[in-house]
Amino acid sequence: MSRVINSESAGKDRTRLTKIVVIAIRELLRQKEPSDLSRDLIACILMSLDGIYDTVDASVEAWEKRGYWLKADRFRMDWQWTKLLADQMRPLVLAENYGELIPLMVQVLQALDSVKVSENHRLGTPWTGAWAELTGKKK
Repeated sequence: MSRVINSESAGKDRTRLTKIVVIAIRELLRQKEPSDLSRDLIACILMSLDGIYDTVDASVEAWEKRGYWLKADRFRMDWQWTKLLADQMRPLVLAENYGELIPLMVQVLQALDSVKVSENHRLGTPWTGAWAELTGKKK
């Protein structure tokens, strides 16, 4: 029996989600006025920030097993902003308060300024249906 290799890891998920956030914010900046697409984009950004934070514990688990507590804690602190911003964004997103979301989106962009995504990415449009998924409403 051969070895099973898991090609999906927390680090790859985190990288994919950070790229999705950057792409969604780029697309959001192209919007002239709030629409259904804007709601999907904002919901996708919020859920991606939650997803990024969820990958952190899986990443540091191996370090903690080896006793690298400082490295694990530093990594957690480096990604803590995703949880904080997602918690600040959630009530504004659900209330569709776009004016107060703008400064939070700027903070997200500043935190992810090192993430590079080409215009010819293969991630598609992962925000499609994100608003319905976030609110639990079917269209």
